[in-house]
Amino acid sequence: MDTLENEKIKILGDFLKSRRERMKPDRIEIASRFGRRRTPGLRREEVAQLAGVSITWYTWLEQGRVASVSREVIESVGRALQLSSEEHLHLLRLANYEGERDNNPNAEEINPAFQTLIDQLNYPAIIANHRTEVLAFNRMATEIITDFHALPAAERVMTRLVFRDPNLRKHLMNWKEFSDYTLGVFRLNYDHKTGDRWFKEFVQQMCLESEEFQTLWRLHNVQQKKAVLYTFDHPSAGRLFFELNSFSNLNGNPDLHCCIFTPIAGTDTEQRLEYFRK
Repeated sequence: MDTLENEKIKILGDFLKSRRERMKPDRIEIASRFGRRRTPGLRREEVAQLAGVSITWYTWLEQGRVASVSREVIESVGRALQLSSEEHLHLLRLANYEGERDNNPNAEEINPAFQTLIDQLNYPAIIANHRTEVLAFNRMATEIITDFHALPAAERVMTRLVFRDPNLRKHLMNWKEFSDYTLGVFRLNYDHKTGDRWFKEFVQQMCLESEEFQTLWRLHNVQQKKAVLYTFDHPSAGRLFFELNSFSNLNGNPDLHCCIFTPIAGTDTEQRLEYFRK
């Protein structure tokens, strides 16, 4: 078994362990006969019982000692752990199901037309890759995220900005919700890109720089991209309410997506944006 496959199996085991420890034993109908509970969540023995597999095999699965697993069995383990639809899909991909893509195109070399496109938008917009590196941004984005022009290209990473940019942290009113979402999407990409050394180095550095990042990272929570709220208290324009939508697979590149911050209907955000258009 090669190094990348070993690493992926370990990630799968860590993910299962994190989901098991999250579960509430009092909500599971199970005839437990394993004595006093000393660990959070369910025991390995209880998950094995619910999934219909041996205790030894499930223990090895969490420890990254199982080379391969059938889809039927991994589905059974997922049901036992009561995974969400996003977590279920994540589990299947870690187990090499659901057609995971291994290609890693050079997303940094984006089509210059993309910059022209977002410059014409009336709303904040960025183009980023699967690492959350911001590769292009318009003027509005510099107003409601951060001054990208003032940052070296290596620091234009949304995951880093959410946790390390003091101005963004101060003015993003729903920071907790947005940071959970950002890290969930990043975690999903990280776990599927085991051959990308950039991810490992980035996470190691972020865990040193941000205790909040480190705490959330250890939870192994994952999220698919979806519409998410972004409420920004601008020093001059006032409070702005956006819905952030992402459009993926730009020009056939699966690792590029465009994020557009659209004003929430029923708020005065559209009117307040006129402040930046003067």
